[in-house]
Amino acid sequence: MRRSAVAAALLILSVLFSAAPARAERMAVTAALANIRGGPGTEFPILWKVERYFPIETIRRSGPWIFFQDFEGDRGWIHQSLLGDVKAVITRAATSNVRSGPGTDNDIRLQVEAGVPFRVLKRQGAWLQVEHADGEKGWIHESLIW
Repeated sequence: MRRSAVAAALLILSVLFSAAPARAERMAVTAALANIRGGPGTEFPILWKVERYFPIETIRRSGPWIFFQDFEGDRGWIHQSLLGDVKAVITRAATSNVRSGPGTDNDIRLQVEAGVPFRVLKRQGAWLQVEHADGEKGWIHESLIW
């Protein structure tokens, strides 16, 4: 009897510890400006600030606080009230062209450096129509974003 209880406990533990980690949820900042903190609370220092549409991948939660990773692998905490289920991307190339249409034959509307976030409006093949928080719109190739 004792052996079967130990075997059952070991089986349960092996199932629990071999389970795959939860898939990261992708979210974006919906506030105009958000503080990224060193811990789950306002008493923790502000590490940096991000603007609207900044995308993140959640790692874990602590109450209303979310621990996340960004496009550069940096990690921090943000309050859930500053986030939403918004399809957003961020430029990762040193310089990215945002064009008037989906293709390199279209005019360049603006050039942006790495770290500029956009809300995704629609997709056409490998091109995304995006909008910046300031209202600027254009098309960007998926190879230039995270």
